[in-house]
Amino acid sequence: MKKVYRFAVYAAGLLILALGIALNTKTGLGVSPIISVSYSISYITGFDFGNMTLCLYILFVIAQFAIKGKNAQKKDILQIPLSIVFTRFLNLFADLLPEGPTVLWQQFLLLLAAVWLTGMGLSMSVNMRLIPNPGDGIVQAIADRTHREMGLVKNLFDVGNITVTAVVGFVSGHPLLGIGAGTVVAVLGVGRSVAVFNHFFKDSMDRLAEKG
Repeated sequence: MKKVYRFAVYAAGLLILALGIALNTKTGLGVSPIISVSYSISYITGFDFGNMTLCLYILFVIAQFAIKGKNAQKKDILQIPLSIVFTRFLNLFADLLPEGPTVLWQQFLLLLAAVWLTGMGLSMSVNMRLIPNPGDGIVQAIADRTHREMGLVKNLFDVGNITVTAVVGFVSGHPLLGIGAGTVVAVLGVGRSVAVFNHFFKDSMDRLAEKG
């Protein structure tokens, strides 16, 4: 039963994470850095947002194997089927959720909900120590290879994604597409949401994730 609960928490975490990301795209205040590249390309080309995110995640997995070299593990490839399932739910939530509000204070309330759900889902899925989300997997791989603290690498990786998104936007004639106050709030807020959630539930999740 412990394994069943562990997988249930992991699956619930991924669903909550997908919901948080989908909500973020509805705020109209900019999206989180990790999906800003796929969001901007999807908006410009008209290609499906979930499929573009899947392509990005596959590139992250390939990059992990290149970064890890001989330290890469076969189980890392499982991030690809995980990404397929995850992005299908991302599309489902994006289709089911109505368009976001246009009043600024309502947009910020929706943004806060999105950031909290993203942090909550991220914490639940990561703490179960199963298959990492490719966005987290590549950050961990870079941190291990460079011997840098993961939080610092995450911040630099976010900056890199924002930079790519900005370049794509300017080249296509859509300056700052996908980048806004919501992007900054996501950079700062998701980590705080993870910290708050872990403060109350980390010990319980660690016990659940322990091998029996």
